[in-house]
Amino acid sequence: MASLTINGVSIEVQAGDDTPLLYVLSDELQLQGPRFGCGLAQCGSCSVLVDGVETRACVTPIASLKNKAITTLEGISAYYAAQTGLASIPQTTPVQDALVEEQALQCGYCYNGMIIKATELLLNNPDPTDAEIRSAMNGHLCRCGTYPKIISAIKKASRTIQLARQSAADSSMEGIV
Repeated sequence: MASLTINGVSIEVQAGDDTPLLYVLSDELQLQGPRFGCGLAQCGSCSVLVDGVETRACVTPIASLKNKAITTLEGISAYYAAQTGLASIPQTTPVQDALVEEQALQCGYCYNGMIIKATELLLNNPDPTDAEIRSAMNGHLCRCGTYPKIISAIKKASRTIQLARQSAADSSMEGIV
């Protein structure tokens, strides 16, 4: 039995210490975001955030996650809200919205990892270059080959996040001038 913090909730799980996190998330907790892709940490389908860093759940034993915050796709909106200081949790994040608007996600194989990694990238670097986006997304396999649309969506999400930050900064300055 192990205690994990997943999407802000402390949860007792029955799995052994060497059990990969992905199996706990999908089998024991019935979470559908992280997916089994290759089982070798090569494709990104199983990605989660662990203390804000993208981690491949298919090869990460739960014993290594004690006292760490795990965020899955199901908790990404709350994570995004907390990281950006939003007063309420949005239903979707700018990354999710942009991926849909750009029609970048097709079969569903990659979307979990793409959303997790793009969120990590944009929260750490709100204005990445194309090269930085490509570098960050390297190791995330898209079977449909929509990489140009994924890059376009990440750039669109970047602009949305920048505009939101600027608007928040502007409104916090009101009345001071």
